[in-house]
Amino acid sequence: MGRHRGRYAEEPSGRSRRRRGRGGAFAALAAALVIVVGLAGVGVYMFGNSDGCGGSDIQLDVAASPELAPAVDAVARDFNLTETAVDGRCVHVEVRQVDSANVAFGITGAGATMGDTDSDVWIPDSSVWPRLVQSQSGDAVITDTGTSVARTPLVVTELAAYAAEGDEPTTWMDVVPTTAPGEQAEHTVRVVDPARSSTGLGTLYLLHGALKEASPDNDTFNATMTAALQALHRGASADEEAAFLALSGGGEEAPPIMVMSEQAAWRYNTAHSDTSVRVDYLEDGTYYLDYPYIVRTEDGEITRAAEAFRTAIRSDEARQHILAEGFRGPDDEVDTSLLAAEHGFQETAPEELPAPSEGSITDLTLTWNQMKMDSRVLAIVDVSGSMLAEVPGTGMTRMQVTGAAATQGLEMFSPSSELGLWKFSTDVNNNLHYQEVAPVRELQAAADDGTEQREILAGSLASLQPLPQGDTALYETYLAAYQEMSRTYRPDRNNVILMLTDGDNDNPGGMELDELLSQIDAIASPARPIPIITIAFGPDVQNLEPLQQIAAATGGAAYMTEDPTEIGDIFIRAFSLRISDPEE
Repeated sequence: MGRHRGRYAEEPSGRSRRRRGRGGAFAALAAALVIVVGLAGVGVYMFGNSDGCGGSDIQLDVAASPELAPAVDAVARDFNLTETAVDGRCVHVEVRQVDSANVAFGITGAGATMGDTDSDVWIPDSSVWPRLVQSQSGDAVITDTGTSVARTPLVVTELAAYAAEGDEPTTWMDVVPTTAPGEQAEHTVRVVDPARSSTGLGTLYLLHGALKEASPDNDTFNATMTAALQALHRGASADEEAAFLALSGGGEEAPPIMVMSEQAAWRYNTAHSDTSVRVDYLEDGTYYLDYPYIVRTEDGEITRAAEAFRTAIRSDEARQHILAEGFRGPDDEVDTSLLAAEHGFQETAPEELPAPSEGSITDLTLTWNQMKMDSRVLAIVDVSGSMLAEVPGTGMTRMQVTGAAATQGLEMFSPSSELGLWKFSTDVNNNLHYQEVAPVRELQAAADDGTEQREILAGSLASLQPLPQGDTALYETYLAAYQEMSRTYRPDRNNVILMLTDGDNDNPGGMELDELLSQIDAIASPARPIPIITIAFGPDVQNLEPLQQIAAATGGAAYMTEDPTEIGDIFIRAFSLRISDPEE
């Protein structure tokens, strides 16, 4: 009744203020009573027939993805003015901006959340999120109504200063960052963390699909996907705001590009007119954000209220609010005055690729998080006499080539990764066959003289000198390294032993393979994996099988090449273990 009270509370204009006599006062009072009773009766009649409203409002709480929330709020304001009734009570819609991942993780408990995740209606940016909730929380109340409130395809954007109409890329393979460590990239790919962004996850999904189709075998795919993930991690931002800031600031050695939604590109250009982007639609199709209308209640009255608002949000009037925010409508219509051709936008909707399945979502997120986890690596370099041999066509010794390749491999690791260095041969450290050159610590950590660990390792690798009479005590060194890494194990990191050697085990009277495997088995724990990865190179490596047995016993891998210059590529293949199926 409160909403109607005001129109009956106004004082009649021009009312006389003369003093009245007692008789006049009684007459006035009687007349007032008649008027009040009459108006009250009219008021009850009018309210009862104003779309059937009566009593208190039904409050419908709608949580919408932040970029869509302004359009949904405009629809809600229009809807609330209509006084639409359900069961004789007006429905009043309140719209809140809520991050889609925040809601999903609030329901499943599978990730960090900022709270405030409850609502009657949820409009996330992608159907990916409710499907993820349903797969991880089967008892959650999630009803997909089949309504897509808005649509926007993922596109590739490049700062207009670097872009020109007709420029590459034209396919998703052109976007994939597969540059090996230390090589100059054609472009820097920026991405929002796929673990919390459907745009970031969509980017990962599209690049994954392009690489899978282009790779002749699993080894090639794993290696190229690893390189791509490494590059994407370097260009990742925690959220869209941070990604936009990084994109607008430039500063990369290579021109930055970013996969974002068409609507996000419009928002970016609206806020960054001095550093605007140009949009590119790729010829092999794309993935769409589809903003599904999800009902999260089983309460009959609230469900009917949600259905009433769903009808409103599908109206032609609502569609205008949605188009005005840079989205495409349910039928892919677009406001070309906003998404203008001068910035590369096109009116024709690009081909839509199938959205990722729940299994793909889970696998890709796991892969991303595995790659994001910092490494803790003990690298061990062979300094036996054979490392003095020259590598044909390079003018460098095996030692020099190995040191250069290992230094290049350092670029694969984040500043917070931990790396240490040992050298080994025979009797390099009194009666020991191995010696610590640099302890395992973060690459960004500084020594007492201020030198960072990354620089210390690079200098140490460059200065390693082979022992002319030294043999190759592989097995004793493996065991010592495994014992050390077990003793100092870090459960929050990928703990790895990386061995670089140019020969087979060669230490007469030393440890045999069976003894090594037995001792490793006694130490090893499935809950504390320490894979041993061996890169063996040169013509002196005659038998890879023992190294493969060691790899199998620890969940690692063994690689062999006669060309030490291939070590850099093998680094990438070794890292691909982090994205391979353990059963493979």
